[in-house]
Amino acid sequence: MGEKYFVKKIDKPVCWEVEVPGSKSMTNRALLMAALTEGTVELEGVLFSDDSRYFLSSLQSLGFELTVKEIEKIVTVVGCNGEIPKKEAEIYVGSAGTAARFLTAMLGLSDGSYVIQASEQMKQRPMKPLFHLLEGVGAEITYLEEEGFLPIHIRGCRNRSEEGGMLRGEKDSEVTEKKSVGKKDTEMIKELYLELDISKSTQFLSAMLLISPMVKRGMKIHITSEKTDGSYIRITRKMLEEAGVTAGFDGRDYTVPAGASYKKTHYRIEPDVSAACYFYGAAAITGGSALVKNVHSDNSQGDMKFLEVLRDMGCAVEEELEGIRVTGPEVGKLKGIELNMNDFSDQALTLAAMAPYANSKVRMTGIGHIRGQESDRLHAMAAELGKAGICCAEEQSAITIFPGQPKAAVIETYEDHRVAMAFSLLGLRTEGIVIDHPDCCKKTFEEYFEILERLTEEK
Repeated sequence: MGEKYFVKKIDKPVCWEVEVPGSKSMTNRALLMAALTEGTVELEGVLFSDDSRYFLSSLQSLGFELTVKEIEKIVTVVGCNGEIPKKEAEIYVGSAGTAARFLTAMLGLSDGSYVIQASEQMKQRPMKPLFHLLEGVGAEITYLEEEGFLPIHIRGCRNRSEEGGMLRGEKDSEVTEKKSVGKKDTEMIKELYLELDISKSTQFLSAMLLISPMVKRGMKIHITSEKTDGSYIRITRKMLEEAGVTAGFDGRDYTVPAGASYKKTHYRIEPDVSAACYFYGAAAITGGSALVKNVHSDNSQGDMKFLEVLRDMGCAVEEELEGIRVTGPEVGKLKGIELNMNDFSDQALTLAAMAPYANSKVRMTGIGHIRGQESDRLHAMAAELGKAGICCAEEQSAITIFPGQPKAAVIETYEDHRVAMAFSLLGLRTEGIVIDHPDCCKKTFEEYFEILERLTEEK
């Protein structure tokens, strides 16, 4: 792709039909669940990107047997029922937040000793709440660079557990009765009790729920932060339920019963709605239409909420046999909007790139946490739109973007795939928008700019 991508301005409404890769979030969740299942598990529709490849290579480094068919988008994993084949290993998670959080949780509850290395970008992302939680149940963490961040050496709590494998933090739960021959007996059930703050990332909670079958006595997670739920947590709970593990939620506590284990041996990964939204955004700002194949209304990903945002801005959203089609309003009639995007914040950048072409201001709130993602995404919106001559008001957890005609600009991507892909939309109606270092989109959608190039060249 080269170091710069020159976006082609188009002078007519788009009329696109595209396919997008599988969901990164669901791919990496399914890979972890497969590794914790007993026996062979097949994944179809797998996303192959930097993030998923780091997850795959990490599992291989830990000794799991994998068969990878990239062209067919199929991965087969031989799971070990909560055991990790190699008791000593080093893994590299790159910039993949899901790999970093999910695998750290798994290794923290293991009986092995491991080193987790990461990219410079991932070394700056929050990990401390997860580290603190794992140390609380007996894992031993040694920081190899900055305290509270990757890279680390982690010695799993099963190495240090006492009382017949009881983890630190497991406690007496309710007394249950069971019938034996001719009389009633009582049995004390131990559960692992955890407290967790998910204000900086819901991936910490997803990680612990995903590895819950490793705790045979069950698990209760008490959420201490104001935020207690989120769209990605709901994806996690749905995937657990489909695999035979129930994760109850009462508004504050998540509970997984004793004896939970994964039963599912085949996963079909949904298309990535986050990726689909860039093409839907193109339809919205050009007054055209975009059909993304295999995206349907029963898709479980949180970014499906962005379709409601597009509808509120004046777009038509229709489900067809092949997928969902978005048709934008006539140019100049895209409506401004004010909304809280906390629950589907991956689309904040997409909306930011569309906002200059709305007929009134766009205000997004509830997005302070995106400052700690692959880049400070909230500041990136304001800075890059400012380069293009668009007026923005940046706040700690919100941004207001005012309509206007952008000017030519070179967009810095901050090694953030979502900045690169989202800001390509700005150039569809403005001459001279250049995306610097577009290759960072390999993190989740390595063919994005090749597809965009083909679509914008079509007559």
